[in-house]
Amino acid sequence: MLSFYFPVKTNVTFSCLLTLSWLCTTSVTLYAADYNANNTKNVWSFHNTVTIAQKNDPWLIGNKHQQQAIESLSEAAASMPDPTLSLGLVNLPTDSFEFSQENMTQLKVGISQVFPRGDSLAIKKQQLRIQSEAYPFQRTDREAKVAVIVGSLWLDVYNLQQSIHLIEKNRTLFEQLIDLTQTSYASTVGKTRQYDIIQAQLELTQLDDRLDKLTQHKNAYVGMLSQWLPRAFLTDATQENISTINQLHNITLAKKLPEIDLIYKDMLHSNSNNVNPISKKSDIAIKSITKYFYHHPAIRALDKKITATKTGINLAEQAYRPEWGVNANYGYRDDDPLGNSRTDLFSIGVTFDLPLFTKNRQALTVKSAVSVTEAVKTEKILLLQQLLGSFSSANGRLSRLKQRKVLYQTRLLPQVRDQVEASLIAYTNDEGNFSDVVRSRIALLNAEIDQLNLFVNEQKIILELNYLFAGHSGTTRNRQQTFAKREEK
Repeated sequence: MLSFYFPVKTNVTFSCLLTLSWLCTTSVTLYAADYNANNTKNVWSFHNTVTIAQKNDPWLIGNKHQQQAIESLSEAAASMPDPTLSLGLVNLPTDSFEFSQENMTQLKVGISQVFPRGDSLAIKKQQLRIQSEAYPFQRTDREAKVAVIVGSLWLDVYNLQQSIHLIEKNRTLFEQLIDLTQTSYASTVGKTRQYDIIQAQLELTQLDDRLDKLTQHKNAYVGMLSQWLPRAFLTDATQENISTINQLHNITLAKKLPEIDLIYKDMLHSNSNNVNPISKKSDIAIKSITKYFYHHPAIRALDKKITATKTGINLAEQAYRPEWGVNANYGYRDDDPLGNSRTDLFSIGVTFDLPLFTKNRQALTVKSAVSVTEAVKTEKILLLQQLLGSFSSANGRLSRLKQRKVLYQTRLLPQVRDQVEASLIAYTNDEGNFSDVVRSRIALLNAEIDQLNLFVNEQKIILELNYLFAGHSGTTRNRQQTFAKREEK
């Protein structure tokens, strides 16, 4: 708590300035008490918000249905094609249309069965099964992405909420400043001028405008956050009227900034320094980091896709093998016009195609399957490069941000607070201007908001880094449970 010394010049001036210093030192405590008392209900913690968003993500439900569809197709692909049954009249005379007139006239019943090429059925089943195995990794990647998106939105709302809290705290202070300057000016004692009153009123108006802008931004981010939490904020799920939905813009987040665990903290710090990109040390560092990315769920999903496309090459190569077919026919003949019995006829045959023109069809089909595989491999390379670039960016930003945090905590904020104290002491001793007091308070407010931004941005960068190593957070839910217990404490 700040403390000031005031020389006694007059009773009015001393009492006003003493009240001014008391406001500067106790407004934080008083406002914080009111803030905590009025915001104990319907408080959304970071963990609960992220967890609810992940559980209510319709994308995950759709992805499960897609996996079930592919699995069903995989089982169906292993089934033989249905046999074909044929029924017809053969060699019926057109002069009389008598079934018994000609020896060749018969009622023919046939059945045929086609056998697919080579092992195409088993290979197609295997290909679809491998494709279905990619979906769990896609859902894991989606959950990790939702944690980043929703977590970042929560932190944005928190940042705006706390910034509004800081400005409202200072707004109360400036209201008191106006009253004190008016009292001092009316007493005609001291150096308070009408300009000081106008300036205090102007600063109060600018704070009001700043509050309106921040509230507007907060409503925008709350709207984006509510998209991930359908009906989660509604107190009564049966009510969908406008007044109920309006409470989406009046949510309150936990007043404590979460401390998100950083995965592989030691490895990140060890690679935070700038390294010559062409040096051997840099190559070793990149390889050691990239090996972690091979376990990323998005990469694992692409690995399954690559394996499936390789299976597609084997499937295309089955086109070089013939497709076999078996058919059997039974021909019933009626007795001749004299009543003599005619022998029924039975025939059986085998059909198969001859892959003679392989250069124009089969070879190009195999070549196409190979190109598809190589294209998916390129997707994997691009994704690895993207993950590595994101890591380099986030790690560098986190390193610089930590340096700024130390600068704010050890030097900048203490210096600004000293400036506030010095300007107030100078003003009380008739050695400074009231404008210096106002400017120092605004500078302190801006520094506090900037420091808040640093803390929030740090957590957002940690979210980004944790996503990059999602493949090694196999205990993600355990970590979330641990984080939830920490929030409760």
